[in-house]
Amino acid sequence: MRVHTIAVLVLATIAILLSVSFVSGLRTTAPSDPAHLIYMPLINAAAPQAVLTEPITATPTAIATATDVSPTQTPAVPMVPAFKHIFVIVMENKEATRIVGNPAAPFINALAQQYGRAAAFYGTWHPSLPNYLALTGGDTFGIEGDCTDCFVNATNLVDQLEASGKSWKAYMESMPQPCFVGDAGNLYAQRHNPFIYYDDVRNDPARCNNVVPFKQFSTDLATNALPDFVWITPNLCNDMHDCAVETGDVWLQTWVAQILASPAWQDDGALFITFDEGDTSAGCCTYAAGGQIDTLVISPLGRPGFVSSVAYDHYSLLRTIEEAWGMPPLRKAACDCSPPMVDFFRTGGY
Repeated sequence: MRVHTIAVLVLATIAILLSVSFVSGLRTTAPSDPAHLIYMPLINAAAPQAVLTEPITATPTAIATATDVSPTQTPAVPMVPAFKHIFVIVMENKEATRIVGNPAAPFINALAQQYGRAAAFYGTWHPSLPNYLALTGGDTFGIEGDCTDCFVNATNLVDQLEASGKSWKAYMESMPQPCFVGDAGNLYAQRHNPFIYYDDVRNDPARCNNVVPFKQFSTDLATNALPDFVWITPNLCNDMHDCAVETGDVWLQTWVAQILASPAWQDDGALFITFDEGDTSAGCCTYAAGGQIDTLVISPLGRPGFVSSVAYDHYSLLRTIEEAWGMPPLRKAACDCSPPMVDFFRTGGY
């Protein structure tokens, strides 16, 4: 019995030794050994971690960090510069085709080549007065004629200017005296003076005394005493209403040259020269049907030699003034159809 037990133990020991030797042989077998080709798939099937021997690829979002992501580029929003002074000169009754390229208007055309021209600018209506009211009140207020007693009780550009702390003055050529009501002689027409139509200007002596004869302009210019906002209406000859284009062009050359030489314009100022209406009913922008008119944008902040093909009207010009000084647009100037004239200026990504 003892001998039998010993024999069994010996046989078991031999079997263990043979098994260890076989397994050891498999582990040292070269890759070309057929035993390896059978054994490796079994290991891969039983051990999922074997796939880590393959290259690891990851999508960028899986490994990106805050420093790896490029910041989002926000497009610059076009905007009107905050001019220190604004000048507006309104000429009379000429379709753009009678001005653009006309040899009788060499100064206007030279200005356009050097500064900016709105090639698709339109008057609001016919006759004159509705256009002047549109420029200063954002509406024609139902007025369709050149009446002298159709006064308006409505918020206007003067209210906006004073609420924003801006000084202003309207210079009327051939006007007999400050705050004059009515027509005078052959050269001064009230219909070209929109400020006198607003009740809260005409009936307020302090305000109304800012509506002055044009002769005051040369004094204010010479003494560097110009207000923030300057409106200029030439008389019926110099605005081309009753006299030739050449006459108005010479008048502009005389006074615009002085404006452009002034500190008020040179220090981030802007001058807008426009006409009230044209000779046709051409229009744009929902509310404009007063003919196509030439309009110049002249500023040291402007794009030189620029011609805009964007459709603009008097409400757009009013809105441009309002946006420059952070004032809410009045009435039709607030319409999306009355865009500010931002493309003329180098700020805001242009």
